Amino acid sequence: MASLSASGGETVSTSAKKGSLLRWITWIWHIRGEVPLPAGQTPDEALAKLDPLFAHARTTHARMGDVVMVTKRDQLAQDPLSIVDSGTLRVDPAEQGAVLRYHLVSRALLYCFLAPLLFLAVGQLTVFLGTLEKPKAEEKAKKDDAKKKDEVTLNPVDKFLGAPAPEKPKDDKKDAKDKKKDGKDGFSPTPAYVFAGIFAALWLIGRLLEPWLIRRLFTRSLAG
Repeated sequence: MASLSASGGETVSTSAKKGSLLRWITWIWHIRGEVPLPAGQTPDEALAKLDPLFAHARTTHARMGDVVMVTKRDQLAQDPLSIVDSGTLRVDPAEQGAVLRYHLVSRALLYCFLAPLLFLAVGQLTVFLGTLEKPKAEEKAKKDDAKKKDEVTLNPVDKFLGAPAPEKPKDDKKDAKDKKKDGKDGFSPTPAYVFAGIFAALWLIGRLLEPWLIRRLFTRSLAG
């Protein structure tokens, strides 16, 4: 009996760890929270006050008792919950009165989180391609230098006859370096890193700002 209870305790502990890890991962694009209902407000009254939020175009919702399930598709920017793609709202009793608990899912937050990883990968690939291209460019530059030396060196016969020395050709290598400095030549990961930073900032701002905006929206709607 002791062994059975111990194994059962380990199973529960493992499940709890997996659940907490999954919850931490889904926090990236899931928004959870709760709002207390005004004093004396019933679940029916509370959900009725929230109905206008689900009356926007391309939004469907279904109510089962004190639970409302919401689904949005191609939502418009005018929708106050445009960042939400699906979610569940329910009214639960609590010690100090009923509360509205919500669990919302946002693909926009997920995409903004994944986009920097994609651009970072593109940047690393660009650096890798640049390392592959560098030996070829150096080899070509050496060949060009050797060719220039051959062109500049006079033939002994021409030198004996007093022929003028040919003009020194333009330094293409220097021009290539100047172009590279100007960003016109070579592989540069900078644009990929810039876009990665932009999307990372968008995700961070959205993840911090949207939960506050949604909570304020629900609070105002419940207060009428």
